[in-house]
Amino acid sequence: MRSDERETAVVRLLPVVRKIAHHVARMCRVPDEDDLIGDGALGLVRAVDTFDASRGVTLERYARHVILGAMLNGLRRKDPVSERARRRVREGERLRAMRDAQLSDSELDAALPGFARARAQVECGLPLSLDAPLPAGVRVRMDWGSDPARVYERMTRQRAVHGALERLPPRQREIVMAHYFAESSLRTISERMAITPQRVSQLHCAALRRLRSNVIGESR
Repeated sequence: MRSDERETAVVRLLPVVRKIAHHVARMCRVPDEDDLIGDGALGLVRAVDTFDASRGVTLERYARHVILGAMLNGLRRKDPVSERARRRVREGERLRAMRDAQLSDSELDAALPGFARARAQVECGLPLSLDAPLPAGVRVRMDWGSDPARVYERMTRQRAVHGALERLPPRQREIVMAHYFAESSLRTISERMAITPQRVSQLHCAALRRLRSNVIGESR
């Protein structure tokens, strides 16, 4: 490609660089697009210089891939967390989902050596080595709240508790609801129901025994 053709191609595709930079900035929450445009422009020049029409693709289509790659590489260079660490964390999350069960920190780290260190690096944003010991005071925080197995277990337990409450005798259910949901003391409940505190305590204990038995039976 002659120099004048090269310059014409670069100028023609500069709007593509700006469009891709705007899209990447929005997706990756980058506050300033200037660096993206700079990296993308370098990628555009490289794409024009290495373009081979015999491969059956247009220059614009080929340039889009090179420009995007240049921008992403620029973002990775500024990321304090290495791509290796982020990749290991993604592998660990996929493994946890595939096993469909909660894995302890040690089990996950045994299955994927370096996972604990990678997770610490991602969470703390520190440039750590995956092979050296963790710095003093750095701990890995594992959030299993959105794990499908945990969510299913929590919902199953809640349904079992609600079902067991519905099957309690009326007075036992009233005591449990007032004590645990309305936060009323047993003495206050005894005055409201016009029975002795000892009788309220007896009904309360009987309700808890019945609840435990029903919840355990439904959870099996």
